[in-house]
Amino acid sequence: MVTIKEIAKRAGYSQATVSRLLNGDPTLSVKDETRRRIIQASEELGYATQPSRHVTVPRTVAILDMIDPGDHLQDAYFNELRDVVVGTASEQHMDITFYTDVEQLIAEAARYDGFITIGAEMLPVEALHRLHDVLPYGVFLDTNPAPNLFDSVQPDLQQTVLDALDEFAAAGMKRVGFIGGTGRIMGTHEYPEDMRLLAFRNWADRLGFDTDGLIYIDGPFNVESGRKLGERIIAERGDDLPDAFLVAADVLAVGVLQSFTAAGVIVPRDVSLISVNNQPIAQYTSPPLSTYDIDRRKLVRTGIDALGEAIAGRRKVKHHVLLSTTLVPRGSFVPAGGVR
Repeated sequence: MVTIKEIAKRAGYSQATVSRLLNGDPTLSVKDETRRRIIQASEELGYATQPSRHVTVPRTVAILDMIDPGDHLQDAYFNELRDVVVGTASEQHMDITFYTDVEQLIAEAARYDGFITIGAEMLPVEALHRLHDVLPYGVFLDTNPAPNLFDSVQPDLQQTVLDALDEFAAAGMKRVGFIGGTGRIMGTHEYPEDMRLLAFRNWADRLGFDTDGLIYIDGPFNVESGRKLGERIIAERGDDLPDAFLVAADVLAVGVLQSFTAAGVIVPRDVSLISVNNQPIAQYTSPPLSTYDIDRRKLVRTGIDALGEAIAGRRKVKHHVLLSTTLVPRGSFVPAGGVR
């Protein structure tokens, strides 16, 4: 068994410092170089691979912020995720530095133990490979652009779609549509269909829903796209609306509700809506949105844990974690048996 004394001797620091660092003492304050040398010595001696031991989450982490600074509501979900990252990093006494330029992070990679990425803006494949060459430990939150290079933690949106369809079925609904946006990064490829739509097509057919002519996809994930899609639905369907629509994101649902209200369509009397993300705006729409909540705090904490575990164990096999979501029933859809 590797001892604290052996690690302290290899690293050149006191046993007390080594013990406090490796056991995650949040009150310990040491220089980055000290932290690196102790963790490196523990890894070289095999301490990190012992199941009874724990190596603290690395404290020097870069945050690659790929959130488009445009429409605030469009990017509200990722902005909320950023706030959770900042808060969690403070709780864990992590030293974080934000970057908006991947090239700058590549140039300064030696300063960091690893990185966390927030946002859905596309990164060039070639840049992702160069980033891996200089900083091989990273985790993407809510996206998965390079599954063979870095870890990721995402909400299980395919399961979310199935859960929503089960809710519709339990409420006795037969005709169900889908409202979404275009494009989604999957690996190093951009698909014309979002994963939520792919899941909807698959499960709606298997479960026997009537979806004929009820899939509406166009434009980015923002309020204006939702408004235009809502207007198109009214123009094409008139009084022949389905029982319900599953909307891929709250920002789209906000625009859809605006168009429906302007046309005199009453939700949920005329058509029900379930959305995804549970952003704060969902509570204040008319009616309030029934939407699937993504636990941002759990998403961030799982990402930090994955990053720390990868660095401590020098793990080369990439891990991709899917987290479940939870329906928050409000006014736009009433589940069977009423609001739970």
